[in-house]
Amino acid sequence: MKLLEKYNRLNITATILTFVVGSCLFYFLLNYILIHQMDETLRTEQQEITSYTGTHNTLPEIIPTKDQYTTFEQAKTPAATSFYTIKNRYDKEEEDLREIKFTVQAGGKYYLVKVSKPLEETEALLQVIIGVTIAMIALILLIGYLINRTVIRRLWQPFYETIDRVNTYHLSEQETPKLQKTQIDEFSLLNEAINKMVERVHEDYESLKNFTGQAAHEIQTPLAVIRTRLELLMQNESTLENNAPHIVDIEKAVQRLSRLHQSLLLLTKVEHKQFSLNEDVVLNEVIRDKCTEYAEIAESMRLIITLRLQPVILRFHHHLAEILVNNLVSNAIRYNITGGAINITLNDRGLTISNTSASGKLDDEKVFKRFYRSNTLAESNGLGLSIVKQICDMAGYAVVYEYLNEQHLFTITFN
Repeated sequence: MKLLEKYNRLNITATILTFVVGSCLFYFLLNYILIHQMDETLRTEQQEITSYTGTHNTLPEIIPTKDQYTTFEQAKTPAATSFYTIKNRYDKEEEDLREIKFTVQAGGKYYLVKVSKPLEETEALLQVIIGVTIAMIALILLIGYLINRTVIRRLWQPFYETIDRVNTYHLSEQETPKLQKTQIDEFSLLNEAINKMVERVHEDYESLKNFTGQAAHEIQTPLAVIRTRLELLMQNESTLENNAPHIVDIEKAVQRLSRLHQSLLLLTKVEHKQFSLNEDVVLNEVIRDKCTEYAEIAESMRLIITLRLQPVILRFHHHLAEILVNNLVSNAIRYNITGGAINITLNDRGLTISNTSASGKLDDEKVFKRFYRSNTLAESNGLGLSIVKQICDMAGYAVVYEYLNEQHLFTITFN
């Protein structure tokens, strides 16, 4: 759930609850005020009647009106003044009355006086006030909702722009993401923090790349020394006869270290964009040449290689194209089974290489990571597919791995 949606839900829920509770409280408060005002009117009538009887020692004349009902009943003893809300008992109309009861003395006798006034006007006024208040609150809710839908969304727009730029940023790019300036302090603080973080990450990344390149270059000298000394040992028949297994193991380790060294050098060059993609490469011919190179190995494993190649010319780099195809074809052979199959399809949209395998699906999240190796391929240095991914990223191609029908499937889509 987005923050704006959550805020709107909480805001609307709190507003509705406040509206309901506030409306109920407002109704009872307004009703109390109006009833109190009516009681004050009735108390004024009481004072007038009491003043009249005190002056004339007789009861005032009752003048029938629609807005007031007055009755006198003889009482034995005086009673305290009290207020009541009753139903109309004076005529057939269905309405509520507010009544005051009090006692007066006239002509030496006590009389219970009842003065009633209808609450119709009070209730009508109460309904009008409540209706207007509800309409105003509803209008405020509607305006608040529209503000949340438009104004707040616009206020959050710099945040979403920042997220989009961060999502599209790649660490291998030379330029840092340019985050737009905003007048909102919080978003400006966020953009500033992201810019500083990206600068630190970029510096660390460049430092790591430089270290990798320098380390790869530094390995050349001791590797050449080891290879030279190993050749001298292999030329010595007595040494070779007594230590043949150890020398073979050393030779394999040197070869593996040499391949790792070459791969690291290649990765460093690709990351530093030291290759210019300005050559016309006939990719279908490159694929045929590589398949010819691996023909003997494929024949020894009884592999069936099926080629469906259309003529495709790419604006690419010939050496990178050979490395790209070589890594994919060599993996298709190494990860295959005896008597398996390899299918290679090429058209102007892309390249697809699939191979049968008994090793099962590779890890989708790690297959293009450096030094990731399947347990079935111990001699691999785990850099082949990483190099493929780096070359594709450099050229703007998309490479995808899938596992379908017990086959590993690699698809490269051209622009």
